[in-house]
Amino acid sequence: MSATERATPKTRLSKSTIATYAIGSIGTGGFSTLPGLVLVYYLTDTLKVPALAAGILVTAAKVWDVIIDPVIGGRSDLDLVRHGTRRRFMVLGAVLLPVFFILTFAVPIGLSPVAAGGWVLVAFVLAATAFSLFQVPYIALPAELTDDYDERTRLLTWRVVVLTFAILLFGAGGPMLRTLGGGSTFTGYLVMAVIAGLIIGLGLYVSSSVARKGKIPSNLKQSASVWEAYKEGFAALKRSQAFRALLGTFLLQGLATGLMLAGAQYVAKWVLVDEDAVSYLFIALIAPALIAAPLWGVIANRIGKERAFVLASIIFGLAALSMIGLLWTAGAWVYGPVAIAGAAYAGMQSLPMAMLPDVISDDAAKHKDGQAGTFGGMWTAGETTGMALGATVLTIVLAISGYQASSASEKVTQTAGAIDGIIYSFSIVPAVIILLSLLTLARYRLRKGTIAK
Repeated sequence: MSATERATPKTRLSKSTIATYAIGSIGTGGFSTLPGLVLVYYLTDTLKVPALAAGILVTAAKVWDVIIDPVIGGRSDLDLVRHGTRRRFMVLGAVLLPVFFILTFAVPIGLSPVAAGGWVLVAFVLAATAFSLFQVPYIALPAELTDDYDERTRLLTWRVVVLTFAILLFGAGGPMLRTLGGGSTFTGYLVMAVIAGLIIGLGLYVSSSVARKGKIPSNLKQSASVWEAYKEGFAALKRSQAFRALLGTFLLQGLATGLMLAGAQYVAKWVLVDEDAVSYLFIALIAPALIAAPLWGVIANRIGKERAFVLASIIFGLAALSMIGLLWTAGAWVYGPVAIAGAAYAGMQSLPMAMLPDVISDDAAKHKDGQAGTFGGMWTAGETTGMALGATVLTIVLAISGYQASSASEKVTQTAGAIDGIIYSFSIVPAVIILLSLLTLARYRLRKGTIAK
């Protein structure tokens, strides 16, 4: 089935469509996971960029991403009208992303921390832009692939199965690749970036074929200018209460998971006193998630996507909170709550993504114009904001607690306060953020029988 044909409620998506769409999450999961895991650590512990400055650099790159996402969303809708497909943007992103991703971790040896930070900023901004060229139309496609409520759950469930595999592949494999090149050194990061970048680009390119030319939705509305793209994006956010509630929830949860993702490397090195333990943390996180992702689809069919999403969020928050025990004793016990969090994380990813196409279709039916690209752009901007702020919050906590940056060849000793700060950022802080996300989720009122047709 083409990317722009809408299925009738009784039409099941083909296995090839589901598989091809899901493959894109190898790339999106890789790019979301690996920089989130190692970029701040690369800046502070290899390039000797102070923690707060590292956070500012990563956040600045993500702010640009937030600015450009709504524009790409509007342009994607326009491209669909002109060429009958969203694929051109997706292919461009797939080709450019590996190049700029590699450059991000190709800082020449000998640069000062200021120059090295500037290099990373420029390269990562370009990489983030390339990622958005793929991600925004990719997010828009499910609303156009099928109109069926349950088929969207099926489509997005298998996407998240692949996404969780990608998180395992890059979260555990990335640091291992870095070790092949000499650990946390310039060469180690470059080896990691080359191999990971090529895998990311290949996944994105293969998945772009799901956006073949096809029937253009008759009610599609497209933005003609940059200003209009922003205007339409905020108009969609203003008129759709369901979209505001869902996006707000996803943003907050992205903040919580982004904080824990960025903190995992620090927990491994300074709390568990084993830098390689970051790979074990990711195995503990993702192995249960691979099993749980299809189960969340079953649960959603039984009790509804919204209630299942609440359940997954509560489980994740409690698992995160339990890791405050690292303050008193660090050890292998931590892999238990991490595994529980991983099972819940699968639901926190698949369920809101399956709810988003419902929001888009409901809005299109009520307002007689389809803006899947615009919604996709705003969604990606919100997701990016959450993940970026997660890294920012981590660096603020590190700075306040007295964390000391270092170069690849330096050996430093962190204070007890700095190590406590790492633990807080991995436990109680994300747990509180998850609690706040439940308040926004309570305002989501769309149900299977209330979605406008």
